[in-house]
Amino acid sequence: MSLLVLASSCSLGEKPPVTEQQADVDFDLLTTLPEAPISYARSVRPILEKRCVACHGCYDAACQLKLTSLEGIHRGLSKELVYDGARISGVEPTRLFIDASTTEEWRAKGFHPVLNETDDPSPESNLRNSVLYQALRLKQLNPQPRIGMLPETTDISLDRSQVCPAAGEFDAFSEANPGWGMPYGMPNLNDQDYRTIVQWLAQGAPASESAEISRETLTQIDVWESFLNGPSNKQRLVSRYIYEHLFLGHIHFEGAPEREFFRLVRSSTPPGETIQEIPTVRPFDDPGKGPFYYRLRPYEPIVVAKNHVVYQWSAAKLARYQELFLEPDYRVTTLPLYAQEGQSNPFKVFEPIPPVSRYRFLLDDARFFIEGFIKGPVCRGQIALNVIEDQFWVMFFDPDKVKLSLDPDFLNRMSDYLETPADQGDTLQLLAIWRKFWKQQKEYLAAKQAAFEKIHTHDLDDAMSYLWDGDGENPNAALTVFRHFDSASVRFGFLGDYPETAWVLDYPVFERIHYLLVAGFNVYGNVGHQLNTRLYMDFLRMEGEDHFLVFLPAEHRKEIRDSWYVGVRETMNDEFQQPLDWLSVQAVVGYQSDDPQRELYQNIEQRLGPLGITNESLYPCGGRPCTSQVAGSAEKAADQAMARVAAIQGAVLQIFPDLAFLRVRTPEGERDLAYSLIRNRQYKNISSIFQDEANADPNEDTLTVIKGIEGSYPQFFFDIDIAEVERFAELITRIKTREDYEIFVSHFGLRRTNHAIWDLADWFNAEYAREKPIQAGILDLSRYQNR
Repeated sequence: MSLLVLASSCSLGEKPPVTEQQADVDFDLLTTLPEAPISYARSVRPILEKRCVACHGCYDAACQLKLTSLEGIHRGLSKELVYDGARISGVEPTRLFIDASTTEEWRAKGFHPVLNETDDPSPESNLRNSVLYQALRLKQLNPQPRIGMLPETTDISLDRSQVCPAAGEFDAFSEANPGWGMPYGMPNLNDQDYRTIVQWLAQGAPASESAEISRETLTQIDVWESFLNGPSNKQRLVSRYIYEHLFLGHIHFEGAPEREFFRLVRSSTPPGETIQEIPTVRPFDDPGKGPFYYRLRPYEPIVVAKNHVVYQWSAAKLARYQELFLEPDYRVTTLPLYAQEGQSNPFKVFEPIPPVSRYRFLLDDARFFIEGFIKGPVCRGQIALNVIEDQFWVMFFDPDKVKLSLDPDFLNRMSDYLETPADQGDTLQLLAIWRKFWKQQKEYLAAKQAAFEKIHTHDLDDAMSYLWDGDGENPNAALTVFRHFDSASVRFGFLGDYPETAWVLDYPVFERIHYLLVAGFNVYGNVGHQLNTRLYMDFLRMEGEDHFLVFLPAEHRKEIRDSWYVGVRETMNDEFQQPLDWLSVQAVVGYQSDDPQRELYQNIEQRLGPLGITNESLYPCGGRPCTSQVAGSAEKAADQAMARVAAIQGAVLQIFPDLAFLRVRTPEGERDLAYSLIRNRQYKNISSIFQDEANADPNEDTLTVIKGIEGSYPQFFFDIDIAEVERFAELITRIKTREDYEIFVSHFGLRRTNHAIWDLADWFNAEYAREKPIQAGILDLSRYQNR
């Protein structure tokens, strides 16, 4: 469902009289209204989960109408944008469950009801005065086309303007836009789902009892809250470090129900009392003068994939924290103040904690921390994401081998230079702040370079030992990041063909990524805050890429690096160039081929073994395995056909979605198969904020095909029978023009007008939950293309 539509917002004012159109209610549903309350938990929530949170589930919920919980429905809608990359001044945060706790408080913040809040609680009034009902009814009265594409009047673009009509404004809205009912741009609800929602609204939207937490989980909560609220200075500093890194996560306890999650919060009340969350914007903001406690708050809304970042706690994890943070011999004589300058600089705040402990904490769950900025509020839209390539691999320096970046004395000397823009807050002084941080970055890089020039030359085999191998078993050692233009995802292992670039992260880069893009980012901040964050991430990306280049022969580095940044030297002043003397320092020898980057990738794969190479990715033959490893005939045939699809390259991919899902229906007795088709756009460089298209290099675009579900925002669905898989592969590889693609879609795809799209979406959501019962969430359909 969506109220996010094309025209500009309506002005606010006093509610006008109820009109005849608003009085048009479903009297047949009122006459059959059941006497017993319809259960929200058993009957209504499943419909919202299947049909509504696909567009109303997160910060980007249309009109801030979050339908993931009853609390979100009671909060209602707002005309204020959360994502606004042009606002001059920041706005007050409006985080559900955090920034207000009652309906009255949300009304004071400018939210308008979507349920009946008049003095007349009759069923007829409950419908007549409900914006939610009126939007559903509008769609029933004006269904969209059932074939072909949506009309041009239905704007489904990401940054379309919003109309968020309050109750008294709905008449004018519906008269001007009869085709904009809910679900917006998608097929109608079926009759039974519509009946259930409408009758529940007519009953006054009765609530259900909250789910009870299991006794086993309550015991674990007691253990963890006792640990986190330990009284010693050492424990308090460690708990602050843990909180500032996990505040965004959905914490799951080992052995708990698969869909039971918690948030780590700061509360003004101690364990055993009702949680009163302290609503600071960022986790390192001052919690106030009174005492506070770390608490575990149940996460009750419907889980959506786009912001579901899972962190697992267990007895083994608690023992690991003891090993990393409490057993080492160090003292914390005084605790850092929250209100002091540099509160967002972890290299100063957590200076007593050994850097190697902090780094190993990040390495243990590296995917979680990378997902923090991929799935966190920073990562929405083209401007936020064009700081990263469309496909790249991430690996890490081994903490036992790389000493400089973990040396406490070195980090203490460099701490001023490792500051991020988080402390700057809202500002319009873009150039001055950028110059400041670029100067600090150059000072830090110069210090690193001085140490780099003294290193010994290593043979290629020996150099591989400097990459963390996950201690032989941790899959976080090898990650692949996919950018789907205006969304992104992270996967274990090295997936797809060899990427153009890769990151090798050390502790200072990894920590700064978190404090820049997760802990320090305010989605409600102004344009200056958002652009400073984006510009600083350029530094961190280049530093990670340069670490990768260090492993290559010195004579090849400049050529490779320049190929990643075509045109940058002509547009950037020398003042903003980082020290580049390291390019000529030979660190690794022993290459045998004339393609050292490819050879390096092959050695990295050998170093990480099964942690790097998985059977989830299908790619064209060319030096790497591509034959199916499965025994089932249907799956093997589908894998082989999809490997051919993965060979598609070049400009023809411009007409393909950035992310599409394919269902292959198999013979009875075999499980249907899911594949993700990921278009990897190539760019001449990604250092220009507003010139994605100008920097595009479509002749180098590639396609990655992955078995299973990857990504949160599918842009198109394909649905075929196993008997069609060869024809599907054959025809898709023949596509040359948009007309060819449209014909292909008409045979194998499901457009927004096809009512079967709901059943297929249900299947993909169920398949995702089957694959990853803890990590999965409801997929978002707001970016589904009108093909």
